[in-house]
Amino acid sequence: MKNYQKQLFSFDTLVQALEKIPTIGKKSAKRMAYILAVENAPLGLQISQAIHDCIVEIQKCRICGALSHGEICHICLDLDRKNGTLCIVAHPKDVFLIEDIGEFQGVYCVVEDYHSCDFTHLIERIQHEDIKEVIFAFMPSLESDVLIMFIQEKLEHLGLQFSKIAQGVPSNVSLDNIDHFSLARAFNSRVGT
Repeated sequence: MKNYQKQLFSFDTLVQALEKIPTIGKKSAKRMAYILAVENAPLGLQISQAIHDCIVEIQKCRICGALSHGEICHICLDLDRKNGTLCIVAHPKDVFLIEDIGEFQGVYCVVEDYHSCDFTHLIERIQHEDIKEVIFAFMPSLESDVLIMFIQEKLEHLGLQFSKIAQGVPSNVSLDNIDHFSLARAFNSRVGT
């Protein structure tokens, strides 16, 4: 049986690639590979093209770090969003999650790694955009609390109000594993830091 699968090296390569996606096991990867390569090849080609297009066209916004089709994302270009509120998140994908709940109408800053965060740029942005409140939307954890304290220390001289998302977000759970209702409630019930 193993020899049979090895003869289908392109199928096996597809299964191995799909297995590398988080939460996809070997059985799921085989089912997906069969559907995409055999049962519904047009869908497989459509997905392949969509992945290619995303890789080629998507980049990080040079202002906030969220995903964008150009140098600057549509959120940073939207003057209605410049309402004095800045939400700091840990990953570009977190912007999707927060935008999906539709509760936040401000702008974003993605801080994936505080070592590489350009605080000079962030401070200039806060001053230029007249930011009054900074909301931290991180996964609740000890590491996040340390990061929040570090960022607050860097920005404390600006006289900002700091808050973080609250109830409905359990500790050590990534934002993408929280339902929209709980995330919306956490945003609306944010607490001062």
